Amino acid sequence: MERREEELIQRYATQDPELRALHDEHQDLKRQLDAFRHRPYLTPEEELEVKRLQKLKLASKDRIMAILERHQHDFAN
Repeated sequence: MERREEELIQRYATQDPELRALHDEHQDLKRQLDAFRHRPYLTPEEELEVKRLQKLKLASKDRIMAILERHQHDFAN
């Protein structure tokens, strides 16, 4: 995520448990993917797991962005 997004997450996570949980999930998925990236070889099953984790990570980012947009909209009003 970009620095601005991280700053907004830090600002709103204290008051939004859903955002905090999604951010934690996103970070965990990132760590799992990083572990796979450091392996010299992946089995076909591991490649499928990487794809599954990538999809979950993207979905969590989409949900985070929607929440941030909602908070920005609420802040503007």
